[in-house]
Amino acid sequence: MPLRIAILECDTPLTKTRTKYGGYGGVFTSLLNAGAQSIGLHKKELCISTWDVVDKQEYPSLEDVDAVLMTGSRHSSFDDIPWINRLVEFTQQVLAQDRVRIIGVCFGHQIVGRAMGVKVGRSDRGWEASVYEVDLTAKGKELFGKDKLVINQMHKDIVFTYPPEVEPLGSSPRCEVQGMLIPKRVITIQGHPEFNAEIVTELLETRHKQGIFDDKTYEDAMRRVGRDQDGVLVSGVFLKFLLDRW
Repeated sequence: MPLRIAILECDTPLTKTRTKYGGYGGVFTSLLNAGAQSIGLHKKELCISTWDVVDKQEYPSLEDVDAVLMTGSRHSSFDDIPWINRLVEFTQQVLAQDRVRIIGVCFGHQIVGRAMGVKVGRSDRGWEASVYEVDLTAKGKELFGKDKLVINQMHKDIVFTYPPEVEPLGSSPRCEVQGMLIPKRVITIQGHPEFNAEIVTELLETRHKQGIFDDKTYEDAMRRVGRDQDGVLVSGVFLKFLLDRW
Protein backbone atom coordinates (compact mmCIF):
# COMPACT_ATOMS: atom_id res chain seq x y z
CA MET A 1 0.00 0.00 0.00
CA PRO A 2 1.41 3.43 -0.90
CA LEU A 3 2.47 5.88 1.78
CA ARG A 4 -0.37 8.44 1.89
CA ILE A 5 0.92 11.97 2.54
CA ALA A 6 -1.43 14.96 2.74
CA ILE A 7 0.30 18.26 1.99
CA LEU A 8 -1.41 21.14 3.76
CA GLU A 9 -0.75 24.18 1.56
CA CYS A 10 -0.36 27.19 3.85
CA ASP A 11 0.45 29.73 1.14
CA THR A 12 0.55 30.32 -2.62
CA PRO A 13 3.94 30.65 -4.39
CA LEU A 14 5.06 33.68 -6.36
CA THR A 15 4.40 33.83 -10.11
CA LYS A 16 7.40 31.98 -11.56
CA THR A 17 7.26 29.22 -8.96
CA ARG A 18 3.49 28.89 -9.33
CA THR A 19 3.81 28.63 -13.11
CA LYS A 20 6.38 25.84 -12.82
CA TYR A 21 4.94 23.82 -9.93
CA GLY A 22 1.28 24.85 -9.66
CA GLY A 23 1.48 25.43 -5.92
CA TYR A 24 3.52 24.47 -2.89
CA GLY A 25 1.97 21.02 -3.15
CA GLY A 26 3.81 20.68 -6.45
CA VAL A 27 7.04 21.99 -4.94
CA PHE A 28 6.88 19.44 -2.13
CA THR A 29 5.84 16.62 -4.45
CA SER A 30 8.99 17.27 -6.46
CA LEU A 31 11.07 17.25 -3.27
CA LEU A 32 9.49 14.07 -1.92
CA ASN A 33 9.97 12.26 -5.23
CA ALA A 34 13.66 13.22 -5.19
CA GLY A 35 13.94 12.12 -1.57
CA ALA A 36 12.28 8.81 -2.40
CA GLN A 37 14.79 8.18 -5.19
CA SER A 38 17.65 9.00 -2.82
CA ILE A 39 16.63 6.21 -0.41
CA GLY A 40 15.69 3.65 -3.09
CA LEU A 41 11.93 4.19 -2.91
CA HIS A 42 9.92 4.45 -6.13
CA LYS A 43 7.68 7.50 -6.39
CA LYS A 44 4.75 5.16 -7.13
CA GLU A 45 5.05 4.09 -3.49
CA LEU A 46 3.93 7.61 -2.50
CA CYS A 47 0.33 8.77 -2.70
CA ILE A 48 0.43 12.55 -2.31
CA SER A 49 -2.62 14.79 -1.97
CA THR A 50 -2.80 18.57 -1.50
CA TRP A 51 -5.19 20.56 0.67
CA ASP A 52 -5.81 24.32 0.64
CA VAL A 53 -6.04 25.21 4.33
CA VAL A 54 -5.99 29.00 3.73
CA ASP A 55 -8.80 29.93 1.33
CA LYS A 56 -10.82 26.70 1.27
CA GLN A 57 -9.88 25.56 4.79
CA GLU A 58 -10.08 21.95 3.61
CA TYR A 59 -8.53 19.07 5.52
CA PRO A 60 -8.10 15.34 5.00
CA SER A 61 -9.80 12.74 7.11
CA LEU A 62 -7.16 11.17 9.33
CA GLU A 63 -8.49 7.72 8.39
CA ASP A 64 -7.42 8.35 4.79
CA VAL A 65 -3.79 9.42 5.34
CA ASP A 66 -0.60 8.23 7.00
CA ALA A 67 1.03 11.64 7.39
CA VAL A 68 0.35 15.35 7.08
CA LEU A 69 2.99 17.79 5.89
CA MET A 70 2.49 21.48 6.71
CA THR A 71 4.26 23.85 4.33
CA GLY A 72 5.88 27.20 4.86
CA SER A 73 3.99 30.47 4.52
CA ARG A 74 4.41 34.22 4.32
CA HIS A 75 1.82 34.44 7.10
CA SER A 76 2.71 34.60 10.80
CA SER A 77 2.16 31.41 12.78
CA PHE A 78 1.21 33.39 15.88
CA ASP A 79 -1.61 35.37 14.25
CA ASP A 80 -5.05 35.02 15.82
CA ILE A 81 -7.05 34.59 12.62
CA PRO A 82 -9.59 31.88 11.70
CA TRP A 83 -7.64 29.76 9.22
CA ILE A 84 -4.48 29.69 11.36
CA ASN A 85 -6.47 28.91 14.50
CA ARG A 86 -8.18 26.06 12.62
CA LEU A 87 -4.78 24.73 11.51
CA VAL A 88 -3.53 24.77 15.11
CA GLU A 89 -6.66 22.89 16.22
CA PHE A 90 -6.20 20.31 13.46
CA THR A 91 -2.54 19.87 14.46
CA GLN A 92 -3.62 19.27 18.05
CA GLN A 93 -6.08 16.64 16.81
CA VAL A 94 -3.28 14.84 14.98
CA LEU A 95 -1.02 15.09 18.03
CA ALA A 96 -3.79 13.55 20.16
CA GLN A 97 -3.63 10.27 18.23
CA ASP A 98 -0.65 8.03 17.48
CA ARG A 99 -0.99 6.70 13.92
CA VAL A 100 -0.91 9.69 11.55
CA ARG A 101 2.46 11.44 11.66
CA ILE A 102 3.32 15.10 11.25
CA ILE A 103 5.99 16.83 9.18
CA GLY A 104 6.31 20.58 9.72
CA VAL A 105 8.40 22.91 7.56
CA CYS A 106 9.14 26.56 8.55
CA PHE A 107 5.64 27.97 9.22
CA GLY A 108 4.50 24.36 9.71
CA HIS A 109 7.32 23.81 12.22
CA GLN A 110 6.12 26.88 14.12
CA ILE A 111 2.49 25.73 14.03
CA VAL A 112 3.57 22.47 15.69
CA GLY A 113 5.36 24.48 18.37
CA ARG A 114 2.27 26.62 18.93
CA ALA A 115 0.03 23.54 19.06
CA MET A 116 2.31 22.11 21.75
CA GLY A 117 1.95 25.24 23.82
CA VAL A 118 5.30 26.99 23.46
CA LYS A 119 5.85 30.59 22.39
CA VAL A 120 6.14 31.43 18.71
CA GLY A 121 6.77 34.96 17.50
CA ARG A 122 9.03 37.48 15.78
CA SER A 123 12.75 37.16 16.46
CA ASP A 124 14.79 40.22 17.43
CA ARG A 125 17.89 38.65 15.83
CA GLY A 126 16.85 39.41 12.27
CA TRP A 127 16.18 37.37 9.16
CA GLU A 128 17.64 34.06 8.11
CA ALA A 129 17.32 34.17 4.32
CA SER A 130 18.99 31.98 1.69
CA VAL A 131 21.41 29.15 2.51
CA TYR A 132 22.56 28.80 6.12
CA GLU A 133 24.30 26.19 8.22
CA VAL A 134 22.49 24.58 11.14
CA ASP A 135 24.49 23.12 14.02
CA LEU A 136 23.03 19.70 14.67
CA THR A 137 22.50 18.06 18.06
CA ALA A 138 23.64 14.49 18.68
CA LYS A 139 20.19 13.29 17.56
CA GLY A 140 20.32 15.58 14.50
CA LYS A 141 23.74 14.21 13.54
CA GLU A 142 22.38 10.68 13.88
CA LEU A 143 19.39 11.38 11.64
CA PHE A 144 21.11 13.43 8.93
CA GLY A 145 24.49 11.71 9.01
CA LYS A 146 26.55 14.91 9.24
CA ASP A 147 27.63 17.54 11.76
CA LYS A 148 26.00 20.56 10.11
CA LEU A 149 22.92 20.79 7.94
CA VAL A 150 23.11 23.22 5.01
CA ILE A 151 19.62 24.42 4.15
CA ASN A 152 17.67 27.30 2.67
CA GLN A 153 15.96 29.58 5.17
CA MET A 154 13.34 32.31 4.76
CA HIS A 155 12.08 33.44 8.15
CA LYS A 156 12.11 35.98 10.93
CA ASP A 157 9.51 34.19 13.04
CA ILE A 158 10.72 31.45 15.38
CA VAL A 159 9.77 28.87 17.98
CA PHE A 160 11.37 30.31 21.12
CA THR A 161 11.80 27.14 23.20
CA TYR A 162 11.63 23.40 22.67
CA PRO A 163 8.45 21.73 23.96
CA PRO A 164 9.47 19.34 26.77
CA GLU A 165 8.29 16.24 24.90
CA VAL A 166 10.47 16.71 21.79
CA GLU A 167 14.08 15.89 20.98
CA PRO A 168 15.99 18.96 19.71
CA LEU A 169 17.59 18.51 16.28
CA GLY A 170 19.61 21.69 15.75
CA SER A 171 20.22 25.38 16.28
CA SER A 172 21.77 28.45 14.68
CA PRO A 173 22.96 31.79 16.07
CA ARG A 174 19.67 33.46 15.06
CA CYS A 175 17.32 30.58 15.86
CA GLU A 176 17.80 28.10 18.68
CA VAL A 177 14.91 25.82 17.66
CA GLN A 178 15.78 24.59 14.17
CA GLY A 179 14.14 21.17 14.31
CA MET A 180 12.08 18.91 16.56
CA LEU A 181 11.51 15.16 16.76
CA ILE A 182 9.10 12.89 18.56
CA PRO A 183 9.91 9.39 17.26
CA LYS A 184 7.06 7.81 15.29
CA ARG A 185 4.98 10.97 15.67
CA VAL A 186 6.51 14.32 14.66
CA ILE A 187 9.48 15.73 12.77
CA THR A 188 9.88 19.43 11.99
CA ILE A 189 12.48 21.74 10.53
CA GLN A 190 12.69 25.54 10.47
CA GLY A 191 14.49 25.61 7.12
CA HIS A 192 13.10 25.05 3.64
CA PRO A 193 14.31 21.76 2.11
CA GLU A 194 11.86 22.29 -0.77
CA PHE A 195 13.48 25.55 -1.89
CA ASN A 196 16.06 25.71 -4.65
CA ALA A 197 18.10 28.65 -5.96
CA GLU A 198 15.39 29.60 -8.47
CA ILE A 199 12.63 29.77 -5.84
CA VAL A 200 14.78 31.64 -3.33
CA THR A 201 15.96 34.16 -5.93
CA GLU A 202 12.36 35.01 -6.82
CA LEU A 203 11.50 35.48 -3.14
CA LEU A 204 14.55 37.62 -2.44
CA GLU A 205 14.04 39.85 -5.46
CA THR A 206 10.33 40.31 -4.72
CA ARG A 207 10.80 41.08 -1.03
CA HIS A 208 13.65 43.47 -1.80
CA LYS A 209 11.41 45.38 -4.22
CA GLN A 210 8.66 45.42 -1.59
CA GLY A 211 11.03 46.86 1.00
CA ILE A 212 10.81 43.82 3.27
CA PHE A 213 14.54 43.20 2.79
CA ASP A 214 16.91 46.15 2.94
CA ASP A 215 19.86 46.31 0.56
CA LYS A 216 22.29 44.72 3.04
CA THR A 217 20.02 41.75 3.83
CA TYR A 218 19.23 41.22 0.16
CA GLU A 219 22.84 41.38 -1.05
CA ASP A 220 24.06 39.10 1.74
CA ALA A 221 21.38 36.52 0.94
CA MET A 222 22.02 36.66 -2.81
CA ARG A 223 25.70 35.84 -2.26
CA ARG A 224 24.69 32.49 -0.76
CA VAL A 225 21.71 31.63 -2.94
CA GLY A 226 23.48 29.19 -5.26
CA ARG A 227 25.32 27.25 -2.59
CA ASP A 228 24.83 23.48 -2.45
CA GLN A 229 22.26 22.55 0.16
CA ASP A 230 20.79 19.45 1.77
CA GLY A 231 17.14 19.62 0.73
CA VAL A 232 17.01 16.16 -0.85
CA LEU A 233 18.81 14.67 2.14
CA VAL A 234 16.18 16.17 4.44
CA SER A 235 13.40 14.80 2.23
CA GLY A 236 14.91 11.33 2.48
CA VAL A 237 15.03 11.65 6.27
CA PHE A 238 11.37 12.70 6.30
CA LEU A 239 10.45 9.55 4.39
CA LYS A 240 12.64 7.35 6.57
CA PHE A 241 10.84 8.84 9.57
CA LEU A 242 7.47 7.89 8.07
CA LEU A 243 8.66 4.40 7.17
CA ASP A 244 10.59 3.68 10.39
CA ARG A 245 13.78 3.20 8.42
CA TRP A 246 16.20 4.85 10.84
